[in-house]
Amino acid sequence: MEENSSLPPVDLGPIHVKTPVVLSPMAGVTNWPFRVLCEEYGPEGLYVAEMITARALVARNPKALRLCRFAPGERIRSLQLYGVSPAIVEMAARIVVDEGMADHVDLNFGCPVPKVTRRGGGSALPWKSGLFRDIIHRVVKVCSEADIPVTAKIRVGIDHDHETFLDAGRIAQDEGCAAVTLHARTTAEYYGGHSDWSRIAELVGELDIPVFGNGDIWSADDALAMVRRTGCAGVAIGRGCQGRPWLFADLRNAFAGSDERMEPTLGEVGRVIMRHAELLTEFYDGDETMAVHDLRKHVAWYLKGFPVGGGVRKAFMECEDLADVRRRIDSLDPDIPYPRAVEDKPRGRVRYAKKVHLPYGWLDSRDLTDDQRRTVISADPLDASY
Repeated sequence: MEENSSLPPVDLGPIHVKTPVVLSPMAGVTNWPFRVLCEEYGPEGLYVAEMITARALVARNPKALRLCRFAPGERIRSLQLYGVSPAIVEMAARIVVDEGMADHVDLNFGCPVPKVTRRGGGSALPWKSGLFRDIIHRVVKVCSEADIPVTAKIRVGIDHDHETFLDAGRIAQDEGCAAVTLHARTTAEYYGGHSDWSRIAELVGELDIPVFGNGDIWSADDALAMVRRTGCAGVAIGRGCQGRPWLFADLRNAFAGSDERMEPTLGEVGRVIMRHAELLTEFYDGDETMAVHDLRKHVAWYLKGFPVGGGVRKAFMECEDLADVRRRIDSLDPDIPYPRAVEDKPRGRVRYAKKVHLPYGWLDSRDLTDDQRRTVISADPLDASY
């Protein structure tokens, strides 16, 4: 067992995070059914809902409101907001506070997806330091009224010629954020290559507030290594848990000093798939078709590495209700062991972005021009709907 493997608790305002292990928000993944599965396996950490676009919440978009739901058993209701207009993000935070929607708010400044960055959002936004500061200032002010801690998720920068993480971390701290999570890649690196954990160590040395490290944690041993190398206060798990909610059991054990790790058989994985399908049906208010369609991407992750054949995988993709899912699971050989060859390997998207998409002239200055203010903030079009 590694020395100094335990993680001390982290307090985010009034929230006591006993084991600072975070389920990172992932679009289309971390709705409450998946969060419940992860939390049932894992420690008393922080399990964050997928990103809510601010304008959609302000507009009472039905999908946004669905994504704001939490299961009764979730210990900490953690919600992530995204937007580029300070006024709109402030309004969304006000709704969260006034309607008691969450116990913790995270702000997304880390998304590298072109449809987000091309309008100045996500990981493109910290380059405009005044805009970045304004959004954080407004949200912290609103949330502080209800003693709701605010954190921020950032990347290293747009590329290595336009790094922002140290400046962004200082601004977040100065404006009252309780913690910062750093995904140690640039926007240009997208999800490819290797996360540079040395940048996490740099940020830890720069800030007084807790820093959570994110990037390339595929196993509990990776998490231990990140803490040991960087001194980060906690770890944030993204793609590594896709199709593996039991990774949080490994993390719980690792940070408790245990070498025990989970390697479920195909039969055990099948039971998790079925439970996931049932929880998704509840999430979709009893609509089994919507639930099993949502399940499809998860099934591909759950079955990764298992020798089940393309026909079985295709059959799961054709399921239309819970009965179909049960039949497919019953047809599996429950005794097939867990494929150890893929248990600590990258999952999900690993490709590089060919190009970083940004608003016209975005990199010319750290300040917004009048034209950028009109097109990026006033319109804020990508926040309008899902």
